[in-house]
Amino acid sequence: MRESIWLKRFLIFVAASFLFVMLIMPLLLVAKEALARGVDFYFKALTDEFALKALYLTIEATILAVVLNTIFGLASAWLLTKFDFCGKTFLGSLIDLPFAISPVVAGLFFIMLFGRMSPLYPILQENNLAIVFAVPGIILATVFVTFPFITRELVPVMESQGRSEEEAAATMGASGWTIFRRVTLPNIKWALGYGIILCSARALGEFGAVSVVSGHIRGKTNTLPLHIEILYNEYNFTAAFAVASILVFLAIIILILRNLVERAGKDVAEEKFSTDDKSSDTPKLNSPPKVAPQV
Repeated sequence: MRESIWLKRFLIFVAASFLFVMLIMPLLLVAKEALARGVDFYFKALTDEFALKALYLTIEATILAVVLNTIFGLASAWLLTKFDFCGKTFLGSLIDLPFAISPVVAGLFFIMLFGRMSPLYPILQENNLAIVFAVPGIILATVFVTFPFITRELVPVMESQGRSEEEAAATMGASGWTIFRRVTLPNIKWALGYGIILCSARALGEFGAVSVVSGHIRGKTNTLPLHIEILYNEYNFTAAFAVASILVFLAIIILILRNLVERAGKDVAEEKFSTDDKSSDTPKLNSPPKVAPQV
């Protein structure tokens, strides 16, 4: 089959046009609107008290969500790939629930679980614990919407590797922690890094669930996306786009890190594949010489 040069050019044009309209143009418009009133106003909007507090809360929620989801992702991926048990398929499907459910519904779930209508509310009141309309609720909502990412990056890699290496290490007397640290973790480190990056990107931009449980308390429970919404609703468009540029900048950094991790993982995989090919092609020196059959 011969390629059509015109078809190839047409597909390239369509793809490039779509990327320009959906990605490049919005970034240019954000930069244009953010600097519409000058550089001084831009930095004033970034260093505003409420903007800085929203940035700190966003970073705090992202870091805690990534740490908790990393622990959960490693444990759940290890459980799903290294053990056989009843309900394994159901558990795998349950992990994907945040992909199917709306973040707003997830926020309402936490309102019902920890809010005034919850049977747990008197206990929380007695111990002066605030979950919803407070920072813990924001962290819980962020963890909920992001916890499948690391698991779903690790499970295919760990399934493809099988259990033979871990079983061999176990027969040699290695403990579970030693097996994980010396055998499993080196094989999944690039997939783990990729999952952490995806989880971070999702946590930074979370809006729906956090919007429900935060209460929109300015300077206390507002993350960057919520702070941008408030500025926009107040018709302070330039400040809203200026703060939005922070998320754009963080997204670009995450994109660069993702490409670096993806490239490093591919290089390691190709190097391992080429090494295995060379070892398979190497003749065995200790094998006996072949003798031609006599007629």
